[in-house]
Parts: sequence; structure tokens; C-alpha cells
Amino acid sequence: MNFMNGDGGNPVPGRKLPGLKPGNFKKVGLWGAAAVVLIYLGSTSFYTVQEQERAAILTFGKYTNESSAGLHFKWPYPIQEVITVPAELTQRIHIGYRQEADGAVPVEDEAMMITGDENIVSADAVVQWKISNIRDYLYNIDDAEQFLRNSASSSIRAVIGSEKLDYAITDGKTVIQDKVRELLVDLQNKYNTGIQIIDIKFQDIEPPSGQVEEAFREVTNAREEKNTKINNAKKYENDIIPKARGEAQALLERAEGEKKSRILNAQGDVAQFNAIYTEYINNKSVTESRLILETLETILPNAKIFITNSNSDTVNYLPLNELMRSTTASPAASAAPQGGDAQ
Repeated sequence: MNFMNGDGGNPVPGRKLPGLKPGNFKKVGLWGAAAVVLIYLGSTSFYTVQEQERAAILTFGKYTNESSAGLHFKWPYPIQEVITVPAELTQRIHIGYRQEADGAVPVEDEAMMITGDENIVSADAVVQWKISNIRDYLYNIDDAEQFLRNSASSSIRAVIGSEKLDYAITDGKTVIQDKVRELLVDLQNKYNTGIQIIDIKFQDIEPPSGQVEEAFREVTNAREEKNTKINNAKKYENDIIPKARGEAQALLERAEGEKKSRILNAQGDVAQFNAIYTEYINNKSVTESRLILETLETILPNAKIFITNSNSDTVNYLPLNELMRSTTASPAASAAPQGGDAQ
């Protein structure tokens, strides 16, 4: 084969194209196909699972295994296929509103519901959840988020529909929240959704805006004021009652002490009387005189005693004023003969 010249296309004598054997084309094709296969195998046999993800491995379309974060090997497609899900990530859905870039946007169809006493209330909630079972999550429900939203909305409506409006917007928020969570968990277990409910929090449970909202706000304020007064009364009660109990206990203890004191004094008096009586039996006249003198000392502590002999028939003259002046420092007493009189 001759080369053609550039101007007229005439062949240039003495120059020929290099010859290619038919086997060379086959080898080039095989090497190219092998390279394509290797690239395909390399791109479909290795996969990476992120930190917050877990991967489900499907063999011929059937769930066979799962893997955690890291670089892993699998058989190339279509033998094995990998589906990754954010199983280690706690996710949220909003009921009654949507969180947009510029703020919360209400969704009235979800928020509005009827209470047990046939009033309308608006309820907004946040549900925190995560994937607990990848197989159930992938195969038992088609749209996990929509299913969770529907089940959460139905649970909220079921619980609020059995409560009164006044209770729902005041004291019953926490109780309703716990009941909704229990019902929502039961629904996930019943349908084997592979979803774990972590928590549910109500943002607001309130009547619709307008005059109804204002009226219930006044009711709420009145209830809070009532609770404040009750708390103050309980505080006063808790302050007064312990003091009164303490004072009562002190009175009882003093009375008990007085009782014991009187008993002991009475027992002492009895013991003293018994001792004196024993001596009285032994010598009645001496004991009698002693008792008389002790009694006189007790009832007349500052009395001056003068003892005279009245056995004579003459009237004795006693200069009491002089005697009193002479005995101002200490009482004077003189022993009288037996049978004398005291004046």
C-alpha cells in the first residue's frame, strides 16, 4: 500500500503503511475489555460507610448482612448491593409546623384537633427518632418519615381527643406528652417499622388565636395566681405548724418535769413524815415540842419569844419596849421551867 501525496492524492512511490496482523486487533480488544472489567469490579466491590451510617448488604436482592462505619468489600453488582441509612443519627420530624430557613411555618391541617369536650386546640410537637432495625426499616414500610408523621399525628389526636381543653392547655401537658409517646412506641412495635422513638416534646398546646386564646390566657393566669396563693399558704402552714408543735412539745415537757418534781417532793415529804413519826413513837413529848418550835419558826420567822414563869399569883411586869431594844441584834430567849407559858 502506497501513501498519497498531499496535493493531488497521488501515491508516493516507495512508501507503505505498516502492516497489522489480524491477531493484534483481538489482543487489543481483550486488554481493553479486561481493563474495563477491572475498573468496574474495583468501583463496585469496595464501599465506604460514614460515621453516622450503617449499610445493609443485599445478595441477589435479599437482605443478608449489615456493616458499620469504615471501608468494606463486597461482591460486585449485581451479585451484591449496598444500601446505606443514617442509623446512628438522631433525626427529628415536626408535627403541626415545618422548620424553614426563615423560621417556623404552621401547618394547620396537622396542628388543629378536637378535644374530648368538643373544643378546638392547636398542638405543635417535635418527635426525636432513630433507626433501630435496618431490615425492618427498609422492607416493612415504604416511606418511613411519612409513616412516622402519620402515626405521631394520630397518636396526638387520640390522646388529646380524650382530654378536656382546660386540662390540655394547663396542667395536663406533661401527662398528655407521656401518653402520646407510649402510644407512638406501641405503633412502631406493632408494625415492626425498625424505628426507635427517643422522645416527643410539645412546643405548644393552646386554643386557636383570637378571643378564644385571650380568654384561655386569662384562665391560665388565674390558675397560676391560684397556685401561687396555694403555695404561699402551704409555706405559711409549713412555717407555723412546726413552731406550734415545738411549743406544744415544750409545754408537755415542762408539765412532765413539774409532775416529776411534785412527785419527788411528795415522796420526800412522806419520807420525812415517816422519819419524824418513828421518832415520835420513841419519845412523844420531845418530838411534839420540837414540831411546835419548828412550826413557830416557820410561821413567825422574825418573832421575839420571851419565856416567863407564871406559877406565882402576882402579875408579872414585863418592860417589852426595853427588852425589844436590847434584843434588836438577835432574838433573846431564856429557858423556862417545866410548865411555863409563852406570851
